[in-house]
Amino acid sequence: MYQKGVKIGIVGAGLVGSSFAYALTITGLATDIVLVDINKDLAVGQAMDLSHGVPFTRDVEVIAGSYEDLVESDIVVVTAGAAQKPGETRLDLLKRNVEIFRSVVPQITAAAPHCILLIVTNPVDVMTYVALKLSGFEKNRVIGTGTLLDSARFKYQLSRHCEVDPRNVHAYVIGEHGDSEVAVWSLANVAGMRLTEYCPTCPRACPAHVREAIFDEVKNAAYRVIEKKGATHWAIGLATEAIVKAIVRDERSVMTVSTLLEDYLGVSGVCLSVPTIVGRDGAIRTLDITLSPSEKEQFLASARVIAQAQEACHIDSD
Repeated sequence: MYQKGVKIGIVGAGLVGSSFAYALTITGLATDIVLVDINKDLAVGQAMDLSHGVPFTRDVEVIAGSYEDLVESDIVVVTAGAAQKPGETRLDLLKRNVEIFRSVVPQITAAAPHCILLIVTNPVDVMTYVALKLSGFEKNRVIGTGTLLDSARFKYQLSRHCEVDPRNVHAYVIGEHGDSEVAVWSLANVAGMRLTEYCPTCPRACPAHVREAIFDEVKNAAYRVIEKKGATHWAIGLATEAIVKAIVRDERSVMTVSTLLEDYLGVSGVCLSVPTIVGRDGAIRTLDITLSPSEKEQFLASARVIAQAQEACHIDSD
């Protein structure tokens, strides 16, 4: 995919879609970017603005188009959907965004039947499941951004607290991208040292409630950003670009993305985030991790939340 030139379609040219497109133009991953939006003027304006920056980046063709212009896209990223309002949970968006997907996904698959679908629209786990069912694609070709951004927030907060480079911190948030998400403290490490090994060597001697404060910052980050500025878009744009890069370059990166799980820690038939190898073929395989008893219990509870939400959207009865 990387050798022949890469075409990326973006359905939804709002804040998230345009932030991702901006990141994409800077990295030079794509040779062609197609923006599709129900608001055609918005898509045209975004394409013009991005194109004017091309002399400062690698050569890329950015156009505003229709679904038909997605033909031969390698990856189609879907950010289209109703925006999350202050005080509203991601699951509150479900009914509105399912109806949008009933229109959007069939048009994408008709134009680009061999693409990889990357879902950003919230609630992303359920919307990934909806996209999988509406597209009829193999499960490896339908991926949600899931808790990749939550995991990045977790690493960032740990790095700030421990006063180390975030690139030396490794930690996962799994389960729902939302209120039932699970921080995997038992596997979190700094420079390869589990926290049970690292913390005793640290002179700060943190009290137990510090973990609660860190995870509160992670889980509620989006709500706080939305309260302050109305939307989150920069960080999720970068997270989406990271997934696309892993696919385009066949990096086989381990990412907490949302895919359909089958007998993962006893969970089947729901889309949730767990560590997953991502490469040219999409979501190649999930990695089994060992959770503490309480973490496993939380993960199973998260799965039940998403299973109920999937049932509520009635997509299986279509």
